[in-house]
Parts: sequence; structure tokens; C-alpha cells
Amino acid sequence: MKILQKYFGVEIIRAVAFVMLALLALFSFFDLMKELQSVNSGSYRLLNAVFYVLMGLPGYVYEFMPIAVLIGTIYVLAQFASNSEFTIMRSASMSTVTALTMLMKIGLIFVALTFLFGEVIAPASTKFAESMKLKALGASQKKEFRTGLWTKDLIRENGLSGEITGSRFLNVKEITPARQLRDVRVYEFDKEFRLSREVTAVTADYIGKNTWRLTDVAETSFPVTLSSEDINKVKTARYPSRDVVSEVTPEILTVLFADPDRMSAVDLAAYTRHLVDNKQDSERYEIAFWKKVTYPLAILVMMALALPFAYLHVRSGGVSFKIFSGIMIGMVFYLINSLFSHIGLLNTWPPYVTALVPSVLFMGLALAGLRYVERH
Repeated sequence: MKILQKYFGVEIIRAVAFVMLALLALFSFFDLMKELQSVNSGSYRLLNAVFYVLMGLPGYVYEFMPIAVLIGTIYVLAQFASNSEFTIMRSASMSTVTALTMLMKIGLIFVALTFLFGEVIAPASTKFAESMKLKALGASQKKEFRTGLWTKDLIRENGLSGEITGSRFLNVKEITPARQLRDVRVYEFDKEFRLSREVTAVTADYIGKNTWRLTDVAETSFPVTLSSEDINKVKTARYPSRDVVSEVTPEILTVLFADPDRMSAVDLAAYTRHLVDNKQDSERYEIAFWKKVTYPLAILVMMALALPFAYLHVRSGGVSFKIFSGIMIGMVFYLINSLFSHIGLLNTWPPYVTALVPSVLFMGLALAGLRYVERH
């Protein structure tokens, strides 16, 4: 069995690598055609476009790994079946459970690779590529709202550890590639949601330890109750610079522009906590977090789904037909996985249910397929 395990592993890894290279070549070509529209804008050249596309490949590796594993495994098992190798293996006392166990062991290698690309390589390469592109284009990040980007945090007595004394709304018109905020407005409210202070600044730079340094600051303070008699109590002051301690960090602001599906589970968990603490809707990011955690496990489902193809005789369809079936199954899984994210969000399903349902459905399909081929 050790020899069979090694034989299965080498053949499947080789086939999956080939399928993955084909998928990466295809989608990198499409991305490069898209990026050519931006070439010669600012200092963005063809070499920059190629580099940007290459930096996006780790994200595709994470995204297409289950499909590549499914197609590659089906190809290898179909070859075993067409050459009667699988029949000989079964005659040598290899049961379905043994074959499935060997596939699961190989699948764990791809699960680990998927976690590595999804949590470490892809998020880092995506951030680096986006920063490089913005610098080359001389552009900045802007929210689609005409008023700019909005976010919220809590005001505490002693930095971030004291008692909550109110809430703060931050409005930023744009964020530069150097993560500097421009045209900043801060609105502070007390516990009764009465406006207590308005702060405007030309720029804001992050200096570490949850502290932003605002420059060219104008601050307006309002009394607790604002009436015609209290109008003279409104105070306005100007400062060259002023430090503000906030839960909002550059990483949190970057999340607002990032695609949740391309973020790491660590960043999603941190931003979800921030939204929950500030009583904001976090369901979209919770679903993305659970998808990030459970998605690599879909590889084991794809392995189980591929095994029934080894039991199909040549008269049930050649290798080409089986590969085509694998491609169709992989695409259906990819579409259903994306579809359930939107359905779960619309129907307010628990995030972990939304993330797990596609894998559970396809695992049921795999078990049904194994039961069918064993009986026939």
C-alpha cells in the first residue's frame, strides 16, 4: 500500500500541477489584455502590467485549487481505469475505503498549500500589486460615494482601554498609496448621540500605536445643549497638528477597498470584530471569513467526488469525457459556492451554514456516486 500511495501521490500531484498551470496561463492572459488599457497612463508601463498580473496569480492558485485537484485527480483515475490498473489494484485487495483514504492523505497536501496561498502569499501579493499600480498611475484610493469614505469607531477615556464615552465618525475623501489620508473630517458624539466636536484636517498620517497625526486642524466644540442662548458657547480653534487615538488603522481602511474574498482570515476576523464593536453590519465579512476557513477543505470533497470515475469502465465514457465531466462539476461547484454567499446574505443565514452548504452538498453527491458504482 505504501507503493500505491506513492504512485497515486506522484501521478495526482503532477496532473494537478499541469491543470493549474493551464488555468493560470489562461486567466493571466485575460488579465494582461485588461491591463493593457492602463499602459502608458502616468508611469505605468508594460513591465508594470506584467508584474501586476504575476502578483495576482497566487490569488488564482487559491481560488482554482479545488477545481484543479478535481480535474487532475479525475484524469489520473480515468487513466488507471482505461489501462486496467485500477482493476488490478482492486484485485490486490484495495477496497474503496482504502482508495479514499489514500486520496484524502494526498488531499491534505493540497489543503495545506491552499491555506498557505490564501492566508499568506495571496493577500500580501495582492496588496503589493495594488500599491505598485496606484503609485505608477499616480492615483489614490477613493470610495464610490461622492462624500468619500466613511467609517466609525468608539471614543474611550484612556486611549483604547478606558470606558466608552461616545462614538466617532470619520470621513476621508481619499487615501494615497503611502496610506496618507486627505481632506479629513471627524464628527464626535457623546453617549446620547449629541454632536460634541467637529474636527477637520488637510491630511492625517498614521504614526503607530493607533494614533493619527492630523495637520492643519480646525476644531469646533459644541455645548451639551445647543440653543439660541448657548450659541456663544460654540468654540472654534486651529492647530498646526493634533494627535487622535482611534481604533481605525490603515489596515482597517484598506479593508474597505479590498475584495473580502482576497483577504486573509486574520484580516477578516479583525475587521469583523471592529464592525461588531461599533454595532455595524458585519454579515458580509463573517461569510467571507467562514468561506476562507472552510474553502480549503473543499479539496477533500473534490477528491472524494473524483473517486467514482475510477470505477467507470471505458464503455461508460473515455478519458476525455470524464475530464469534461470533471470540468463541468468543478465549474458548477465554483458557481454554487459564489451563489450561496449572496443567497446567505439576502436570507440572513448563519455565516458558517452559508459557507459549508456547497461542500456538504457535493460531499453527499460524492458518497452517492461511490455507492452507485459499487453496486453496479
